[in-house]
Amino acid sequence: MTTAKLAIAAFLYVLAGPALAQNAAPALKANATVTGDIVRIGDLVENAGAVADVPIFRAPDLGTTGAVATERVVDAIRPHQLIDIDTRGISEIVVTRASRAITADEISDRLAQSLSGHFGLGSAHNILINFDRAVPMLQIEPNVTGELRVLALTYDPRTTRFDVTFDLPGSAELHRQPPRFTGTAIETVDALAVDHPVERGQVLRASDLTIMRRPKAESAGITDMAAAVGFAARQPLRPGQPLRAADLMKPEIVQRNEIVTIVYEAPGIVLTLRGQAQDAGALGDAISVLNVESKRVVQGTIVGPGRVAVSAATARVVANATTTQ
Repeated sequence: MTTAKLAIAAFLYVLAGPALAQNAAPALKANATVTGDIVRIGDLVENAGAVADVPIFRAPDLGTTGAVATERVVDAIRPHQLIDIDTRGISEIVVTRASRAITADEISDRLAQSLSGHFGLGSAHNILINFDRAVPMLQIEPNVTGELRVLALTYDPRTTRFDVTFDLPGSAELHRQPPRFTGTAIETVDALAVDHPVERGQVLRASDLTIMRRPKAESAGITDMAAAVGFAARQPLRPGQPLRAADLMKPEIVQRNEIVTIVYEAPGIVLTLRGQAQDAGALGDAISVLNVESKRVVQGTIVGPGRVAVSAATARVVANATTTQ
């Protein structure tokens, strides 16, 4: 075949391509996604030709999937003169109705935005929403944009109960049956709590703490991490309970019955004696200390691990008691 003939043959093949595609045998699809409430022949059959837009079934509900047996599909198409359909050995066609999903979180956020600044409530971030029932995911038409709009909203600050109804412009689904929800809404604040059991005397680290949300009306807890880290538990602490200032104390650096150094310092004078702590205490705490040599008990202030400072008057008593022995 000459070069000219090859070129002509190629040109004719290009021209014939669309026609060959149009004349391709119709064949079933294994899966189909529809956007409307009607399933058409062209949704289920490739190369359906002139009957592609003919409706034959109702579509599944928005956001759901259904299966149609091959026999039903063929029977529904037969009256429309579409013959010699290649079933490809498919026993059923899975049909999905496309949708846009609106989650429970989106619903809760939209309600909090509407409540924010009204009824004595603060910012939306601090409003805790609790619905009376589990909130289902709303399925709307896939081409509908925009946010939920509040049609009606009531709120009782005394009982904290709300009643809200939503709509979304452009959505026939929501317009037909506007979703309504009831529940409670309260303003909250951040509060610190331990994330695992903590025993008395244990010094708190940042890794021991977590932030939880508590009703603002009940809050008297610690909100600043710096006010808790480095302090010790005054009593056993349990997760889920907001930390309060009364729950914490400065870490004890002297233990009861511990041997300590009694210290008196003045210009040119440093007096030290061995003592035994009669109490446990933290830095700056006043405790009783037994002079091991004189067996007298004096009062002092904890100034460091194992060190207790005494006043000038106390130091004289200690010194005199020591020298008279």
